[in-house]
Amino acid sequence: MTTAAEIQYSQDHGLYAGANEHDACGVGFVAHIKGHKSHAIVQQGLKILENLDHRGAVGADKLMGDGAGILIQLPDALYREEMAKQGVELPPPGEYGVGMVFLPKEHASRLACEQALERAVNAEGQVLLGWRDVPVDREMPMSPTVRKKEPILRQIFIGRGNDVIVQDALERKLYVIRKTASAAIQRLKLTHSKEYYVPSMSSRTVVYKGLLLADQVGTYFLDLKDERCVSALGLVHQRFSTNTFPEWPLAHPYRYVAHNGEINTVKGNYNWMKAREGVMSSPVLGADLQKLYPISFADQSDTATFDNCLELLTMSGYPISQAVMMMIPEPWEQHTTMDERRKAFYEYHAAMMEPWDGPASIVFTDGRQIGATLDRNGLRPSRYCVTDDDLVIMASESGVLPIPEHKIVRKWRLQPGKMFLIDLEQGRMVDDEEIKATLAHSKPYKQWIENLRIKLDDVAAKASATSATGTAAAV
Repeated sequence: MTTAAEIQYSQDHGLYAGANEHDACGVGFVAHIKGHKSHAIVQQGLKILENLDHRGAVGADKLMGDGAGILIQLPDALYREEMAKQGVELPPPGEYGVGMVFLPKEHASRLACEQALERAVNAEGQVLLGWRDVPVDREMPMSPTVRKKEPILRQIFIGRGNDVIVQDALERKLYVIRKTASAAIQRLKLTHSKEYYVPSMSSRTVVYKGLLLADQVGTYFLDLKDERCVSALGLVHQRFSTNTFPEWPLAHPYRYVAHNGEINTVKGNYNWMKAREGVMSSPVLGADLQKLYPISFADQSDTATFDNCLELLTMSGYPISQAVMMMIPEPWEQHTTMDERRKAFYEYHAAMMEPWDGPASIVFTDGRQIGATLDRNGLRPSRYCVTDDDLVIMASESGVLPIPEHKIVRKWRLQPGKMFLIDLEQGRMVDDEEIKATLAHSKPYKQWIENLRIKLDDVAAKASATSATGTAAAV
């Protein structure tokens, strides 16, 4: 494994550039359409991960890969009983959040990071409920180089303050806490501050990930073996990095997405996001928006940058499906048969954001909905099937779970530029046509465009007419 000093030397004196990091990986999920939570879903997610093992990278050391992980809904019963052992009574589900935190091994740096996070919680008027050490299998065979970089894993439990009434508001507060704490820690310029990272901080979801092999995730994290660990979805990812250095934070899933492919336009997307920071506003986030800058960092991977943008849009009040449509639009400009209102939807949002383009299959979730979309050229495979007991299984390839043929009621592939969505709260699967028609018809986008659009031809014609009138009057 390459050290931080070696990476820096390669950037300063060699051909390596962190901005060019991409990966090609295995991604998949299993979800219960009706939202029924069970430990079986977690186990099936881990089985998908194991069956995507061949899509990951392994070095000369067979115990060192590029990283793997799983995103699940918050297992309330597990956390409630474990925190009760410390004398901490958790509020009802939806009224507290959990942050999964990577911390430095060096004691002073770790203490400084924890204190900065606690200060951020207090500054935002929320309640620090306590900390929990994430139980891991220390006896599991692990590469010495991976073990050397292994962080201290802890969870912080945060209750809602008196100013927070609904769960969405708590999610936004957790977002602000994570961003402000991370910025404060970087300002401290600790020797080991780079080892601090927050894989997730939410009242709905939690991410278990690391620099692990696909079959190690379920072994390393003891929570995932616990019968009390239940979820209605399991989003998994096995990383294959084509030109990047493996690190614990770079493993997927991220907070909202897991991704197979490349965002080739990421540099331009990042620069435009940076340029807009001075003029962005949000009635939902209000003054908190200023605390979130910078939204992304130049040395992040393409997926991390994409995830940061999607998170910002979702926290600003956009439904996650609309945010994904804004970021990865289907080809619409020359689409002669596309519904005019849908075309107006894309045209309106094109003025707000450039497309995040490249060969990519992206799975996204906010804990209430889970879905997937494919790039406009369909250059990354995504196969899915639906069973008669309301399970949806999607992955980079078919056959990731052994499902008897007679139980499958539908199977197909995700098509170029298309999306599908499982709404766990409504208990149904929503197809591409319904998602896009509903969003396109929700606002008068075509009328808004016509009211605001100024055509250069019209300006030129008006100028010519004015000039001709002036000449006639002079004569």
